[in-house]
Amino acid sequence: MKSLIVANWKMNPESAKEAKALFSAVKKGIAGLNKKIDVVMCPPYEYLGLLKGLILGAQNCFYEEKGAYTGEISALMLKNMGVEYVILGHSERRRMGETDEQINKKLVKAVQAGLTPILCVGEKKEDKDRGKKQEVLEAQIKQCLGGITADVVIAYEPVWAIGTGDNCGVDETKESIDFIRKFVKTGTRILYGGSVKSDNSGSYLKEAGANGLLVGGASLNAKEFIGIVKSAE
Repeated sequence: MKSLIVANWKMNPESAKEAKALFSAVKKGIAGLNKKIDVVMCPPYEYLGLLKGLILGAQNCFYEEKGAYTGEISALMLKNMGVEYVILGHSERRRMGETDEQINKKLVKAVQAGLTPILCVGEKKEDKDRGKKQEVLEAQIKQCLGGITADVVIAYEPVWAIGTGDNCGVDETKESIDFIRKFVKTGTRILYGGSVKSDNSGSYLKEAGANGLLVGGASLNAKEFIGIVKSAE
């Protein structure tokens, strides 16, 4: 099974010039690396058509193919732009009001369009403190994947670890990944995300059993992200 390292640039950088420079630096830095690693770059929509030479992913899509949905973008539009992956259910989207039902509808459209979805699941700090983590993870997986038989990548991203510098411990991550495996198809790639850096990335891959990583802030630093990719060799 190939390791999957995904860069989620979120709403960064501010200009196409910066986006091209960052993309080029990463492409150059990982050239010739182990072919058993898939590296996916997920920039903002407006940069997707400008970046060539690495696998592209999008940060979201809508659950309709076309119509009067101002500001949205369909899975089919992304596919026609050469996009192969799409991140769905990220906690930052959930915080804006996105529900498991909506995420499920997006997953259906993504699969129909020929995209590989990366479904984000993860508990909030209050869920963890109340001993509800596994209950939350099980509910998210079952509701979001309802009726879906196609291959989907799962990204375990504890909400309390995203962008905080408070990454989840390796043992706890392994426990969560092992739990998630009970509810997904054999062979499903499960990633870890949440304050991933080059100095801890190898531990998640080698000790926690993650099949890859979903990288946020560190993916905006070419040197740091290249180090993370190399840790998967």
